[in-house]
Amino acid sequence: MLRQCKAISVLALSFSILLQGLPVNAKEVENVKSGNSEGRWLTGEYHTHTFQSDDSQQSLEELLDHGFDQYGMDWIGISDHLRPSSRDDEGNPIPGGPIPMSQGIMQFQAPKIKQLQDAGRYKNKIIFSGFEWDMPTYEHVGIGILGDQAGSMKTLKAINQFEYLFTDRDEKMFNSEDVSVWNAQDQRAYKTPQDARTALVWLEKNYKNTSFAIFNHPSRKRVYTVSDFRDFNNIAPNVAFGFEGMPGNQMEPDRGGLNLSTPENRTYGGSDYMLAKLGGTWDALLGEGRHFWNFSNSDSHFHISDNGLYSSGYWPGQYSKNYTWVNGSSAQAVVDGMRSGKSFSVFGDLINALDFRAKGAGDEAEMGETLQVKEGQLVTITIRFKSPAKNNNGDPVQVDHVDLIAGDVTGKAAPNTDAYNKNTNDTTKVMKRFSSKDWKTDHNGYNVITFKTRADKDQYFRLRGTNLGVNVPGETSNGEPLIDPVTNIEDNETRFAEINKRNYQDLWFYSNPIFVSVEDQSNKE
Repeated sequence: MLRQCKAISVLALSFSILLQGLPVNAKEVENVKSGNSEGRWLTGEYHTHTFQSDDSQQSLEELLDHGFDQYGMDWIGISDHLRPSSRDDEGNPIPGGPIPMSQGIMQFQAPKIKQLQDAGRYKNKIIFSGFEWDMPTYEHVGIGILGDQAGSMKTLKAINQFEYLFTDRDEKMFNSEDVSVWNAQDQRAYKTPQDARTALVWLEKNYKNTSFAIFNHPSRKRVYTVSDFRDFNNIAPNVAFGFEGMPGNQMEPDRGGLNLSTPENRTYGGSDYMLAKLGGTWDALLGEGRHFWNFSNSDSHFHISDNGLYSSGYWPGQYSKNYTWVNGSSAQAVVDGMRSGKSFSVFGDLINALDFRAKGAGDEAEMGETLQVKEGQLVTITIRFKSPAKNNNGDPVQVDHVDLIAGDVTGKAAPNTDAYNKNTNDTTKVMKRFSSKDWKTDHNGYNVITFKTRADKDQYFRLRGTNLGVNVPGETSNGEPLIDPVTNIEDNETRFAEINKRNYQDLWFYSNPIFVSVEDQSNKE
């Protein structure tokens, strides 16, 4: 079957505004003081496409209308391909032919966002303008560059500079005066694995706290390895802090468009193998204590193609959501929240609120944080979650069980060692599986679980939940998600309906981890 080229990116920012809107099906989410920080949970989508991506079939305004007005998102990232773009944000051909995508942001997308906001549209929302980069010899990466201020001309020029330096665009497509300055500062690098690393180093050097790079559909082409992720995170720890474990393009016949023949290339419960495999790549990274987080997105290009032959993905917020704790009302605040790790990701609105924390003697930590304890100290883990009455498909939703997953933290592996290339964590296990008999509902409607354990070594704890039973034929085995089948039906409309049914019958959520660091008392007097 002919496939639309699909990209995955994450936000890169250009325009921001205040945000107050509550996510669809999440009106009751507590926006209260959490730990030592004042903030609120916001739903967001950092990987969407418009007509300015040549493989997309939707306008900027249409995308924002659906994400904000229909599906109640709080912030949306526009992330068109960093490639030559032949159309404006409304799908009109660009006179004179294709232009660099970064120029398209400056010329069409950024002014349109400002125009819409000035007219009172999308009030109290945050909008990001970014791009999806074809990383040399690898796959797609969502890049965000805020610079001194998201949306400023200086920041937009930085995106333009990145495209010049780290893609194969013809030099003649850029302003000659800019090119002269850029050539004096850096050499172009867009061919080799080292060039890919050079780009990340450039971001870390120039936009350490105001940029990010998140690695998309990591198993789709099987070009990312665990040692690559270790390299990327080592050289750019403030920028390269996550991957897309829950890919978009869920309306594809093979979920997420992961369609190679090997089990490592497929999705399991809609999630990438690197995330879904218990004790796999993500657990290997967490076992080093790395701050490397999981994200989801829609990768929205189109739902059903204009010719009615193909399906691709859902609208922003329709099927997948990231819940991020945000302190502030700016684009930078959202990215700071993403970098913090205090977030969780959901398919099909399985849950719309999660409070996950670990407490020791006088100290407490939440997702993305580290709890410091003494050896042998009791650690109390508390899990509180809610589900909406119905999801966006109109179905009632109910969590069947929640897994508390734990793994040992042994420190970072040294480059050029066997450990550096190892993509498993043999210590990872489901420490405890909780079902409805294990939780109580409090007066705020939260399902509450409490679990206690003795701290005897450095560990991390993370959560996974689903609407499915532990052993569902074709779906789960001993609680583990099974490989997703391809939905191939000749009649188009029937195929679309079955794909949607398949997706909404198989729902999951994943939290980011809490780390527990144990102080060794053996040498203490």
